[in-house]
Amino acid sequence: MLDFFTIFSKGGIVLWCFQGTSQLFTPSVNALIKSVILQERTGNNTYSHESLTLKYKLDNEFELIFVVAYQNILQLSYVDKFLTDIQLKFREKYKNVLLSRFYGDKSFAEFTELFNGLLKETEDESKRDQAAKKKMRTFDESQKSKKTVSSMIERKDGKEEKKVNKGKENKMPKETPEPPIAAQSSPVLTSSSVSQNSNGGLDEETRMKNLQKLLNKNKKKPTTVNKSPEPSKPKGKKETKWDNSGSTKDMATLDFSSSTDTVGFMPSKDEQAQVGQMKGDLKDIEEDEDDEVVDDSDDSEEVVAEQKSSNKSKSSGGVFSMFRNLVGSKTLTAESLAPALEKMKDHLIGKNVASDIAVKLCDSVAAKLEGKVLGTFGSVASTVRNTLQESCVQILSPRRRVDILRDAMEAKQQKRPYVITFCGVNGVGKSTNLAKVCFWLIENGLSVLIAACDTFRSGAVEQLRTHVRKLNALHPKDKHGREMVQLYERGYGKDSAGIAMEAIASARDYHIDVVLVDTAGRMQDNEPLMRALSKLVKVNQPDLVLFVGEALVGNEAVDQLVKFNQALADHSQSATPRLIDGIILTKFDTIDDKVGAAISMTYTTGQPIVFVGTGQTYTDLRNLNAKAVVSALLKP
Repeated sequence: MLDFFTIFSKGGIVLWCFQGTSQLFTPSVNALIKSVILQERTGNNTYSHESLTLKYKLDNEFELIFVVAYQNILQLSYVDKFLTDIQLKFREKYKNVLLSRFYGDKSFAEFTELFNGLLKETEDESKRDQAAKKKMRTFDESQKSKKTVSSMIERKDGKEEKKVNKGKENKMPKETPEPPIAAQSSPVLTSSSVSQNSNGGLDEETRMKNLQKLLNKNKKKPTTVNKSPEPSKPKGKKETKWDNSGSTKDMATLDFSSSTDTVGFMPSKDEQAQVGQMKGDLKDIEEDEDDEVVDDSDDSEEVVAEQKSSNKSKSSGGVFSMFRNLVGSKTLTAESLAPALEKMKDHLIGKNVASDIAVKLCDSVAAKLEGKVLGTFGSVASTVRNTLQESCVQILSPRRRVDILRDAMEAKQQKRPYVITFCGVNGVGKSTNLAKVCFWLIENGLSVLIAACDTFRSGAVEQLRTHVRKLNALHPKDKHGREMVQLYERGYGKDSAGIAMEAIASARDYHIDVVLVDTAGRMQDNEPLMRALSKLVKVNQPDLVLFVGEALVGNEAVDQLVKFNQALADHSQSATPRLIDGIILTKFDTIDDKVGAAISMTYTTGQPIVFVGTGQTYTDLRNLNAKAVVSALLKP
C-alpha cells in the first residue's frame, strides 16, 4: 500500500529508492525539501502535497533522510513504526559505509530484498491487529464485581433519621433546665418566668407584645420636613460657557479645512534635514552590543554536574578514566534534550513568540538534534541554543527576492504603474507607514499616487491629504518639475475596489510610477470587510499585497495572518488565489528585545518582512536584519 520510499543524504545524494506505482513523486519530494526541511519546519513529521501524504524521519548522526509516500485517502497506522525499523535496518547493514561518507562507488541495491520482507511482515501484522476483535471483559475485571452486598442495599430509614437529625439541629429545645435553677437563686429573674406557661411556651400577653413590636417595626417612619426655605432648582440643562471660547466672528481664524492654505504645512528644520537621507536601499536594523552577550548559566550548571559525575567515577577508573573523559562523546536523546528545550520554550514565549510557534520551533530543534553525537567540550544547552539560532535565521531569511525599487523601475519600462496594497487590522499604522514608503519612493525619484480606499474610518481621507501636502512641501514641484505625490479620493461610503481601479487607470493615463492603495482597518473576524478586501485584491491584482502588523502582539499575530490569508483564499473564487506577499512590522521601537512577533509572522505565512517601522518620522523605516532580531530573541 506504500507508493514510494526513498533514502537520501542531506547533501542531496539518493542512496536507495523504492517505487510501487508509475506516478511521478519528484515534485512532492522537492516540495517537502523546499517547504519543510530547508525552512526548519521539521517538528511535525507529516507533510501533505496534492493527493499524497509524505512522512519523513531524520538521521542526524549520518545526515540521512528517510521519506515514505502514500495516498491521502489511506489511513496507515504502521508507517511511523515502519520508518523507524527501516532506519535501524539500514544503519545496521551499512554502518561502515555511512561512517566513511563515501557513497559514490557503493551500491545499495541489495537492500530492496530486506525492504520487501520487512514491508510484508509489517503489513501482515497490521492486518492481524485490525482483524482481531476486542475481547470482552470478564466479570472479575468489571467494576460491578468490586461492589459489596452492603454497598448496594438502600437504607431509607437511615436517610430519614439523618434528615430529621439535620432538621432538629436548628430548632430550640423545648425544655431547658437552666431557667428554673436561675429563678430559684435570683429573685430578679422570677418576673420573667411569669411570661412562660407550665408547658414551657409563651403566654398570651407576651405574644401580644411581640406582635405589636413586629407591627411597629414594619411601619414606615414619618419623613421629617425641613422648614428652612431653599431655592428651587431650575428645570432643564444649563448651558456651559467655556473660558476663551470663540464666536461666529472667530470662525475664519479657526477654519483649517481650506485646501489652499499652505502655511500650516511648511516643514520644520528637522523635517527639511530628512530630505536626501533615504536614497537607495534602506538601512538595516542596528544590532545592539548587549545582544551579543550569551547566557552561560546553563552551560556552567551542566559542567558542574558533569564534574560531579566524573569525580564519583574517578576512584573506579583510575588514570585512564581521565583520558576517557577527554575524548568521550555522547549521543543526544529526547530525554537529554527535554530540560533544555523546555527552558528554551519558556524563554521564547517570554520574548513574545506565539505559544504554538514556540512549541513547533522546539520540536524542530529536537528532530534536528536527536541522534546527533555531541562533541567533547560541547553541552546540551549551548547546542540547543546554536541550533535554534540557525533555525530562526533561516526562517527570517526571505525565500524569494523582494526588491520594490527594481520592480517599480521594471514596471515603469512597461509603461504601467507598480501597485502596492496595504491591509491589516485597526490601529496598526497602515496610513503612517504608507506615508513612510511614499517618502522613500520619492527620495529615489519615483512619482506616487495614493488611493484613499479607506472609505469606512472617519478622518482617513483627511489624514492622507495632510501627508500629501507635507510630502509635497518636502519635495516641491519646482525641484522635480512635477508633483511627486498626488491623492486620489472619492469620499466616504464608496466601493473601495472601484476607487482602486479608477486610481490605477488614472496613474496609467498620467504616467505615475507607483500606486499605494490604503485600505480600511478590519478585524480578521469581520466577514463583510474581509470580503471587500478580497474583492479589491481580485479585481485590481496588485503587484504586492503587504500585511501591516504590530510588533507588540503575541498569539494574536498568528490568528490575524491565518484568517487574513484564509479570507483572501475563500472569497477569491479562483483556483490560485492571491494571498499576502509580505509583512510590514510596525512599532518596532517600543518592544525592546521582545521581538517574537517577527518569528511568529514569518513562520505562519512563510513570507518575508519587507519593512520595519521604528518611529514616527518619515525616515524611521528600516530593512529587517535577521541576525540582529535573532540575537535580541536569544538574549537573556
